[in-house]
Amino acid sequence: MNKTHSKVLVKDEELSSLRKTKKLEVICEDVLPKKITDIRRLTFNLSRHKGLLSKDEFERTVLTMVYTAYQLSQATGHQKDAWAESFVNLYKALKDDLL
Repeated sequence: MNKTHSKVLVKDEELSSLRKTKKLEVICEDVLPKKITDIRRLTFNLSRHKGLLSKDEFERTVLTMVYTAYQLSQATGHQKDAWAESFVNLYKALKDDLL
């Protein structure tokens, strides 16, 4: 992922040409929350959700968690703390869904 543009970059030419990779690019660009405030809103909504997540909600949450882990690895100072908190909250939401 290119941090400047938050764009998915698949370096392998054959892999990047696959239809599933194109679908993943669209999801990452257009569906996943990228701002910490949007991710906090998502985790708040997940904490209030009753019942199991739909397949799409679960996948979106997992991919958001991956994006959050990436941002956490790049962050410093207070930003690192904010990304870490979001990562933990996403983990808890997924754990609650699986139990």
